[in-house]
Amino acid sequence: VQLQASGGGLVQAGGSLRLSCAASGRTLGSYYMGWFRQAPGTEREFVAAIVWSGGSTIYATSVKGRFTISRDNAISTVYLQMNYLKPEDTAVYYCAAMGPRPRLELRRADEYDYWGQGTQVTVSS
Repeated sequence: VQLQASGGGLVQAGGSLRLSCAASGRTLGSYYMGWFRQAPGTEREFVAAIVWSGGSTIYATSVKGRFTISRDNAISTVYLQMNYLKPEDTAVYYCAAMGPRPRLELRRADEYDYWGQGTQVTVSS
């Protein structure tokens, strides 16, 4: 699976951005897709995840109610709509894919099999 993330940029606090993650190389019907972020000097942090088949979602507490993860099956793309952005949302955002497995740990970065290259999001105050 190849993942290509895009959509980052510079935005003022309170603004919005939509990140995209285009997947190729394999059908994703049984996969789980996640968004993570990493600010300088910090560990990679879970943001949101979605079950490709069915569309169930989970979010980090820090973004719940502001961010929405979704997917478009027709074009194998996952989105992260980010609203009411705060300066503390500034980070490099990564999309990731996890294949099927008997026990799910969707919030753990080391459980994901494939990663995109990251896209920078900067929120100014």
